[in-house]
Amino acid sequence: MAVENSFSTVRRVLYAQVLMATVVASGFLLMGGWKSAMSPLIGGGVALIPNLYFAYKVYLARYRDASGILKAFYAGETVKLLLTAALFAMVLQIPWINFLTLLVGYIAVLSVFWFALFYWRG
Repeated sequence: MAVENSFSTVRRVLYAQVLMATVVASGFLLMGGWKSAMSPLIGGGVALIPNLYFAYKVYLARYRDASGILKAFYAGETVKLLLTAALFAMVLQIPWINFLTLLVGYIAVLSVFWFALFYWRG
């Protein structure tokens, strides 16, 4: 029961991150059109995709012993960081990307962790 409850919290955080990316991109859409909205939306994706991978990796290890969970955690975090760097390297090759609004989307999606984990303590 406790395992499923903690994963429902992870699911909520991931949904909240999708919502945050959508809200930020929608704000830029209203202020400047679709070209203005694409960079923060892509920035949100750069934050969200590695988080999805990490959550999946840890989810697969949920029934392992403590050392197996720890190994999955470290492996997931390592790949998450490498995936984030690779996504930034790829995205920054796009000529029309606005770096500052890309970072706005990225930071907005990551900020969900800072607030949601205090709100959804279980």
